[in-house]
Amino acid sequence: MKTNLNSISSTISKIKKYLAIALCIVIALVATYLGGKQKLVGAPMIGLFISIIIVNLLPTIDKDFKAGTTFAGKKFLNLGIILAGATLNFKEILGYGAKALPLIIINIIIAFTVAYFIGKKLQLSLNTCTLVGGGTSICGGTAIATLATIIKAKETEIAYAMTAIFLFDIFAALAFPYLSSFLGFTANQFGFLAGAAINDTSSVAAAEATYSVLNNVDLNLAITVKLTRTTMLIVVAIIFTVITIRNQSKTQGSLGKEMTSSSSNSPKKMSIGQTVIKVFPWFIFIFLLMAIFNTLGAFDNIKGASNFFKKGYKFLNTTALAGVGFKIQFKDLLRKGIKPIILGGCTWLAVAITSLLFINLFASYIG
Repeated sequence: MKTNLNSISSTISKIKKYLAIALCIVIALVATYLGGKQKLVGAPMIGLFISIIIVNLLPTIDKDFKAGTTFAGKKFLNLGIILAGATLNFKEILGYGAKALPLIIINIIIAFTVAYFIGKKLQLSLNTCTLVGGGTSICGGTAIATLATIIKAKETEIAYAMTAIFLFDIFAALAFPYLSSFLGFTANQFGFLAGAAINDTSSVAAAEATYSVLNNVDLNLAITVKLTRTTMLIVVAIIFTVITIRNQSKTQGSLGKEMTSSSSNSPKKMSIGQTVIKVFPWFIFIFLLMAIFNTLGAFDNIKGASNFFKKGYKFLNTTALAGVGFKIQFKDLLRKGIKPIILGGCTWLAVAITSLLFINLFASYIG
């Protein structure tokens, strides 16, 4: 009898978990539809907001349902990042995008420096600072999702970082076309500004469309710069993977010494190789392979592959962020989320100012 009750209880737990995953998928479908109806707010952010609203309307959520949303938040995120690799192309940096590389690299350095400095003053976690710096300097939600998995960020840290960069991304997409027209920027100069200082690709496309109408030109330079900037995610991901492995190795070393001094039967210290195997996020390796395959044209002859990868990674990321949203309460967002938003504003402003200075100083280089 007791065995039957345990079996029934286990089955119910699994059903609740699967229902939670299914709900995240449904939310992702709705968010994808709504994201396609306008160009300013991407589906991942909409999915995050929908799940936050739902969880705050429900009186309570049990542990089995939470387990399902956690599964969606982690596993779908990893799969989405792998598919994102298949949309990156190293050749993008060899054309016009190569001219923007100096600005992109400067912005990455500036963003992380400001994020860590201001974040320390605001007493934010190192993970939150890393996510805001990466999201602002590279590619918004995709960068946050990728780095979050590498540095083992908490779901609340992911949500706060996403919210932190969201408002300023929308503001930049609305303001930059008019600011560029007011300053008399050429199409190339606007391409540098929008591509280097607006986070989400859809927001860059929206800003580019507005600028085209205002100045009666047809251009896609901003998207080219943005894609070059997105490619730098590979470099940053590898750097943070190495940092994480080194930090874990040091932690294991310190723990090993403490345990050795306290007990003669304590486990042996892990070797560097064992630490790498344990800590290394292997999805990053697959992510890199997919980018290499795409650069070599491995997917060119597969009908619909490009469209599948682009839509697939966005949908998986949206599903993952729907799962993340179920961990956020409005009271926590208002109490703990203000400081990340301030950090996001400072980091974004630093990148915007750096981009404007670069454009003015090297106007002839940009063209």
